[in-house]
Amino acid sequence: MIKRLQKKYALSEQGAEDLVKGCIACVFQNISFMFPTGLLFLLVSDLLGGGVPSGRTAVYAAGCVLCVGLILLATWFQYNATYFATYVESGVRRITLAERLRKIPLSFFGKKDLADLTSTIMADCTFLEQSFSHFIPELAGSIISTLLIAVSLLFFDWRMALAALWVMPVSFAIVGFSSEIQEHLNQKAMDVKIACADGIQECIETVRDLKSSNAEEAYLSGLKEKIFAVERRSILNEFGLAAFVVSASLVLKFGIATVALTGSVLLMRNSIDILTFFLFLLVVSRLYDPLQGALQNLAAVISTRTNIGRMNEILDHPLQQGGTRLTNRGYDISFNHVGFSYHTGEEVLRDVSFTAKQGEVTALVGPSGGGKTTVSRLAARFWDIQRGTITVGGMDISRTDPEALLSLYSIVFQDVTLFDNTILENIRIGNKNATDEEVLAAARLANCDEFAERLPEKWNTAIGENGCELSGGERQRISIARAFLKNAPIILLDEATASLDVENETLIQTALSRLIKDRTVLVIAHRMRTVAGADKIVVLDGGTVAECGTPAALLRQNGIYAHMAKLQRESQEWTLS
Repeated sequence: MIKRLQKKYALSEQGAEDLVKGCIACVFQNISFMFPTGLLFLLVSDLLGGGVPSGRTAVYAAGCVLCVGLILLATWFQYNATYFATYVESGVRRITLAERLRKIPLSFFGKKDLADLTSTIMADCTFLEQSFSHFIPELAGSIISTLLIAVSLLFFDWRMALAALWVMPVSFAIVGFSSEIQEHLNQKAMDVKIACADGIQECIETVRDLKSSNAEEAYLSGLKEKIFAVERRSILNEFGLAAFVVSASLVLKFGIATVALTGSVLLMRNSIDILTFFLFLLVVSRLYDPLQGALQNLAAVISTRTNIGRMNEILDHPLQQGGTRLTNRGYDISFNHVGFSYHTGEEVLRDVSFTAKQGEVTALVGPSGGGKTTVSRLAARFWDIQRGTITVGGMDISRTDPEALLSLYSIVFQDVTLFDNTILENIRIGNKNATDEEVLAAARLANCDEFAERLPEKWNTAIGENGCELSGGERQRISIARAFLKNAPIILLDEATASLDVENETLIQTALSRLIKDRTVLVIAHRMRTVAGADKIVVLDGGTVAECGTPAALLRQNGIYAHMAKLQRESQEWTLS
């Protein structure tokens, strides 16, 4: 049962056990609320029998105290078993999702919207926190306690019991049959919420471009429509839910009428006494109250299926796994007949084979869309290939744990990601255990001191969200400094000098020359002069290796590389006329 609950509600093992305890606590609490009803029945029985015996007054007083104490104890137990346990589970769930995302292949993120993932970790977890503290335990508690009371009523008088209980399955069936409609409405509502969140985020990120193009009004008009769409969907969701819950609640109210009608008929036939009639009226008035809440809780639990489905999409996604022990002999990177496709199904690489040798610079060049960046990502196992093998020093990377594998790589991406922290701490990402002296040494190798020393707080200057206080070239140099600091045996450079001016590009290349000694270097570049000194050039065109060799040899072939080099020389000679 615990395993089923884990799967059904995206819970940890402890969370599933706590959910069971919470349900039991709610049963205990609901039953405790019926004890005063029993005490009142005995009191009325005595009153109708000629008065309360003198010795029983103290018993009733003690019974009242006992009922209050029992209700307080049950409520305390229920609160701890549901709310406190749920808060703990909510934290565990978020951490579990984050850990899972850390081990999922990056291909998953290519299929998912970032706003969608953020919504899953934050909004869905919050909604389920409310469900597991309010809806599910109280629903289970109401149903189980009602069934126990129903069995007791059947033994007391089955005719009156049936008159009281027939409305229950009908009411729950009405809400239960709404599940598909609710799921459809919830999914539509989730879609418009994500679209709205994307629109707001996009507006904030592109406000500069919108202003410069005088496109603010048109964009905000579209954004306003997305906000109104969320409002309309929310109203429709509430209406769809209320239509079933209110209808079920109305049916439930018929139970009081059928009890009164059946009891009156039986009373006139002398089939029951007035005390039994009073007992059933008393019980059903108390019985239907928690059931009304149970109907709302059932509808809310049905609504959680969409949120749970989104979580299970993450929790059930295959992980990138492998051995944590590195078995490579050297650091040559070899692609052997590699084929790869993204989630769209379009083949990006076909039968790609080449070797980037240790101690050499291997440059990947070619037309845009040829597969250069894909090759570099596959080399670091950001994605898993469909065909062929990729090895590092003879070690198959598909059988190696991604985090263990990445300890061999220093990577400089074309798109730099920085944190809202100081320059020093942003560089320290490359090696969290590095001393300030080691960080500064790496920074100077990347020529960061040229701009850092001019800032108000120097190396301790906060650079803003994603380095917004710095220029593109300065941000790129921080990224390069991280690679220096990590000092890994394999270096991947994806347009590492694209944002630098000629002077700084020359300085960085000089520093890189010192760094790459006895290392495996894979460089992606569009500037042919950047890779003119490479040991090997691999030309990728249309997802295949079109040419491979030294720069001089490829120039003599007069193929794609030679053509690209010629075009760039001509573009450098171009001037405004």
